[in-house]
Amino acid sequence: MQSDVQQAQLSSVLVLHASDNVAIARRALMPGQMVDGDIVSKSAIPPGHKISIRMIRLGEPVLRYGQIIGYATKDIEPGLHVHLHNMALGEFEKDYAFGAAAHQTDFVRTPATFLGIRRADGRAATRNYVGVLSSVNCSSHVANTVAEVFKRNPFTGADPLAEFPNVDGVVALTHKTGCGMTGGEPLNVLRRTLGGYARHVNFSHVIVLGLGCEVNQIGGLLEDQRLAGRVRSMDIQTMGGARKTTEAAVEFVRNVLQESNHVARQPIPASELIVGLQCGGSDGLSGVTANPALGAASDILVRHGGTVILSETPETFGAEHLLTRRALSREVGEKLIALMDWWDAYFKREGAVMNDNRSPGNMAGGISTIVEKSLGAMSKGGTTNLVDVVKYGENVKRPGLVFMDTPGYDPVSATGQVAGGANLICFTTGRGSVFGCKPTPSIKLASNTPMYERMKDDMDVNCGEILSGGETVEECGKRIFDLILRVASGERTKSEQFDFGADEFAPWVLGATV
Repeated sequence: MQSDVQQAQLSSVLVLHASDNVAIARRALMPGQMVDGDIVSKSAIPPGHKISIRMIRLGEPVLRYGQIIGYATKDIEPGLHVHLHNMALGEFEKDYAFGAAAHQTDFVRTPATFLGIRRADGRAATRNYVGVLSSVNCSSHVANTVAEVFKRNPFTGADPLAEFPNVDGVVALTHKTGCGMTGGEPLNVLRRTLGGYARHVNFSHVIVLGLGCEVNQIGGLLEDQRLAGRVRSMDIQTMGGARKTTEAAVEFVRNVLQESNHVARQPIPASELIVGLQCGGSDGLSGVTANPALGAASDILVRHGGTVILSETPETFGAEHLLTRRALSREVGEKLIALMDWWDAYFKREGAVMNDNRSPGNMAGGISTIVEKSLGAMSKGGTTNLVDVVKYGENVKRPGLVFMDTPGYDPVSATGQVAGGANLICFTTGRGSVFGCKPTPSIKLASNTPMYERMKDDMDVNCGEILSGGETVEECGKRIFDLILRVASGERTKSEQFDFGADEFAPWVLGATV
């Protein structure tokens, strides 16, 4: 799909595929404005929204990216705004054609390198934190108090870590569950997530703090995730209260800082990068600029032997047949379809529908249906083969394009990717999302120039240059790939500069709260 994107010769609209019956407004269109030959805009159309370029009869499909994104709910004449008032989601046949489009990847002979941190077990880190995890919400305050001791004071400039320049920080990652929950899958998912973080390569040392009587017992967590000997643990009840636990945990951190600081960055092949792909606050231009550009960067990284993780299963609905065609095997493709079936049943059980995944911001930005959102979101994964499908927070082992089952909610989705081993996140946004993801750096990609200019302090890359003709999708993708290498080498992202990333830790909560 990405290779078929064709920009219209006119400056006011974009036609993304020869078969499309809608075009995308590059900028605001006024009533009476000529947009294409004999087509005149018949109403005001915001940037990123759709304008019909052919007659679309009641019940006929609306086509974008050369794919069905919905159906006309009334006759739509050329020049009309196409959105919620005249189109809706509908059912259509999908040809999964497992593996039909799988192809040989053209790997580069000599992969690019970044300056990373080589851990004793051979893994490659992009950051160097000390982590304080909570097993349950009841120990969250203590965990946060421990981390606060080592935080730089922005007013006085006092920095408790000044003597340890190679330590990126001490971060507390807390959550709202761990008790009042059922066993089975809900507890397994939480433990898999916490285990992934406890083992994460960007942590030099980790301490896990609990209360003592919670469902998610620390002993069970350590045994289930095979963390014995890898992390330090304490529970408040055994330690004799919150103050004593805090003092002991602070002492632990102080004792490991010297060892944590004893690292040096060295050249490491880009093949050891695992990049989580995220989008949030998407608009109608996200699928035209930022997402395809990130897809181009993903293709480059995969050609260098690296790994990219595509996620947000509900935002794949309606586009999954395009991924199954690129599946390395039928088994991989069928695993993706099984996920879609699970989510369909989950939505029905909760009295919801897949189309509810669109946020008010998505719709205000021109996205009309979940299928339209999914087709744009999927382009983040580029064009290479789908090599594996994994569970939420599961360790990602195969290089290439991997799909991880996650909700569409960005903090929960990114948390799963990091638990699975992502050592860098790339996050596209059209409306403007401010997101960090400690201990993993998060690169923010803006879909349009006005938002980028308005939120420069939060955005790392302006992909809006694609709209203005300043660069191609491929050129922007190369620029993103180069930034990935620099950030992996230690360059701080905008979200890191503003210290985002601890509060965004959000494990997926399944099951009943009891």
